[in-house]
Amino acid sequence: MLKDKMTPMERAIALGKGEKVDRLPCNPNVANGVARIYGCKISEFNTSAKAIANAQIASYRRFGYDGVRIFTDLFPWAEAIGAKVNFPEDNTADLQRPAIDDISKISQLQPADPYKDGRLPMHIEAMKYLLDEVGNEVPCAGGVVGPFTNAFFLIGIERMIKLFFKNPQAVHKLCEVSLETCIRYAQAIIDTGLTPTISEPMSSCTVVSPKHFREFGMPYLKRFVEFINSKGKGVTMHICGKTDKIWEDIVSMGVAGFSIDNVVDLKKCKNQIGDRVKILGHVDPASIMYGGSPKDVRRAVVECVQQAWDSPKGYVIMSGCSLPVETPFENIDAMMDTTREIGYPVNIEKLDRMLRD
Repeated sequence: MLKDKMTPMERAIALGKGEKVDRLPCNPNVANGVARIYGCKISEFNTSAKAIANAQIASYRRFGYDGVRIFTDLFPWAEAIGAKVNFPEDNTADLQRPAIDDISKISQLQPADPYKDGRLPMHIEAMKYLLDEVGNEVPCAGGVVGPFTNAFFLIGIERMIKLFFKNPQAVHKLCEVSLETCIRYAQAIIDTGLTPTISEPMSSCTVVSPKHFREFGMPYLKRFVEFINSKGKGVTMHICGKTDKIWEDIVSMGVAGFSIDNVVDLKKCKNQIGDRVKILGHVDPASIMYGGSPKDVRRAVVECVQQAWDSPKGYVIMSGCSLPVETPFENIDAMMDTTREIGYPVNIEKLDRMLRD
């Protein structure tokens, strides 16, 4: 295993100043797979702030990637507003029942308090542990599901999509409650000393049309990003699936970084919006990171770097989405070691040789 010459924090600071670094930033997005490194069950993340933080720390120290984040699943914010969540013993939590089953109950919904409601206080506590332990050596983040996606979980995905056509005003009301919850949680993240990151899977063009995204999702996402920016924090957003038809909308919100799915054309993304936003991505988390060999991972990383290393606002090697829980450790090692082998500045001829090896 190759060794880094800089800590992730040193690397991030140097890149921000335009100074020399040892390699490109890399984040495999291990997600709840950190439980496998730490040696606990995923269900412990639902009851223990220390388990959440310690698992993230263990994984970071095992692989040496460039960012750690407190984020367990998509549903803590909807749960804090009244949704019911199913907690498997050793797998990621899933939505059991939305907060309401009829639009007549929207007025009953109240924005969540991150210090009192659901699992949110535990996540804030986990952030404190994380920051105390590794905050000086690696950038630390608190993940939050964006206001549009969270609104779906308040009434259910199918009902929400029907409301696009039958009752647009109800959609806006749900998004308002969701936005206020997201803002309160983001403020708690910032007050704790971390940086918010946004996950917005329901904004994907694979899920909703660009028209509906612009009508219902974008106004609340933009307000959310503007709030975070007003606190002096840049924000990275991830949207699953196809996003090319809304790239310009995303850039217009003022995000600092945009994480893309592996189904997206990375080079096209760089060429279109890389002059205005940092690009993160996009090694296939399923067929390559989970199902491939270390050699497959090495090739995929090199190909991604070939396409995007020179993105004007910066590039981070990353998986296209969260890694499956059982992703082989050797494949995560391969991603990190390939990044270290490539080094920085990037040598195009060296990349070509690595593909031929």
